[in-house]
Amino acid sequence: MLIATAFGSVAQVHLVKTPEGARRQLTFFEDRPTSGVSYQPTKGEYFIFRKESGGDGNFQIYRFDLASSAVTLLTDGRSRNSAGIWSQSGDRIAFTSTRRTGRDADLYVLNPLDSGSTRMVAQLDGGGWFALDWSPADRRILMEEYVSINESYLWLVDVQNGQRTLLTPKGGAEKTAHHDARFTRDGSGVFVLTDQGGEFQRLALFDLRTREYRQLTTSIPWDVFQYSVSPDGRTLAVVTNEEGFLVLRLLDASTGAERAVPGRTKRLVGVTGVTWHRSGRWLGLNLDSERSSTDAYSLEVATGKLEQWTVSETGGIDTRQFVEPELIRWKSHDGLMISGFLYRPPARFSGKRPVVIDVHGGPEVQWQPYFLGRQNYLMNELGIVLLFPNIRGSAGYGKSFLKLDNGLLREGAYQDIGALLDWIQTQPSLDAERVMITGFSYGGHIALMAAARYSKRLRGVIDQSGPSNVVTFLERTAPYRRDLRRAEYGDERDPAIRAFLERTAPSNNVSNITTAVFVVHGGNDPAVPTSEPEQVIQALRPRGVPVWYLLAKDEGHGFSNRANRDYLFYATLSFIRTYLLN
Repeated sequence: MLIATAFGSVAQVHLVKTPEGARRQLTFFEDRPTSGVSYQPTKGEYFIFRKESGGDGNFQIYRFDLASSAVTLLTDGRSRNSAGIWSQSGDRIAFTSTRRTGRDADLYVLNPLDSGSTRMVAQLDGGGWFALDWSPADRRILMEEYVSINESYLWLVDVQNGQRTLLTPKGGAEKTAHHDARFTRDGSGVFVLTDQGGEFQRLALFDLRTREYRQLTTSIPWDVFQYSVSPDGRTLAVVTNEEGFLVLRLLDASTGAERAVPGRTKRLVGVTGVTWHRSGRWLGLNLDSERSSTDAYSLEVATGKLEQWTVSETGGIDTRQFVEPELIRWKSHDGLMISGFLYRPPARFSGKRPVVIDVHGGPEVQWQPYFLGRQNYLMNELGIVLLFPNIRGSAGYGKSFLKLDNGLLREGAYQDIGALLDWIQTQPSLDAERVMITGFSYGGHIALMAAARYSKRLRGVIDQSGPSNVVTFLERTAPYRRDLRRAEYGDERDPAIRAFLERTAPSNNVSNITTAVFVVHGGNDPAVPTSEPEQVIQALRPRGVPVWYLLAKDEGHGFSNRANRDYLFYATLSFIRTYLLN
């Protein structure tokens, strides 16, 4: 089993040969972690992986030879490349790359044993193209054209001549999303996650001849988060997102009927990374909970035997003391019910407790309960309540909820935070006079927005990598991202939308900001350039507002280097002690 873990500064690839066996480190990079790791599927003599440099977002594909430990660069070293998808024969990978224009994600194939074999298959328009799977005879490649979280289409591309065939229709009254599609074993259809005909992302079988869908998970009223098809094509390992909890199910691939796992009376929860062993005997998976960090496991499907392959160290801390979250709900300004997860400190902390609200990024993702790691320090040592909201626009609650913050509707998402502050005031155990908001990426934007709207109700905000003005963000973000983000926030070239975005921009409302602000950013961030934090800082400092600024020159969109992450954590504790607790 190949696993990723960080003993040094960033996550590296390790080889584990047996359950709870020794880990042998294979990669030794200093600046950024590896991703997109996969064995060559027929012999397993090497694997491929992706890595960027300094957080620049320009991922390159590499080959690692297990016999010699040699690492070979396979892509051009400059462009942004998607993860490689293996052909059925295992002699080629398909991937998309921006090497032609810096904006458009064209389709390429190459033999990983020959870096000079790279060939463009199809020239494509836009940055939202991804290779998903090869047909059984390796003649066609299944691709996704991603427009937004609510709109994406499936295409077939001929490997020889690049001819494209649209599978899922465009132009309907209701936009439909299609994700994570894969061919059936006989090539007559594809499995796909889609919200076609319903609110949630369901697993469907799409017939390539009739172009009709057969829904397989209609009895499950939740999004299918992930799935994996067994090598014989008969069984589907499906992970469902049940109000934030990730649950493993086994389904019959023909009927969608759920199969019981022998010897297991309860479903596995906190599951990600589900992958079949090519024998079909085992499932590889990750398990994570509030009291245990992510570890790799194998599940023997016929017997239900679960074996742990890695045992993560927690520095001698007894994680059994860590608390489980409470699912909370509050009513927003328009009557819409919003939910989130609340973590309370130990009972030894008496009286009303201060609160840190942590808003997820995206915005089209969802905060899910997982191992909080060092964030447990805030609860267990400082007595702080942590609250993770899933405001409108979050995934996991149906496509109607997902669309409620698009374009001019974003005002509603901002007001969800105001309603949450109102809810905190009604809770006798929470101290509404001591509240702080933090967030990463879009969550950082929400934190700045809260500072501009609710300063008198906040002790401080922490913005990590968030836009301070959506207009300037859209104008300056990396070219391959621009149209994808316009689909979410609105097109700033439209006068009405531009006026709304300028009116609501935190950087244009600094006169309302009186609470302390901590801005955190990566100097190489291609998604949200450094002009975003700097314009709001330059506007705030002459006004005498307390402003802290942490710029990591060797990071991109988020911090990966352990030394930087440690520094950020200690700086955050200092900011919290100074402005929230004092």
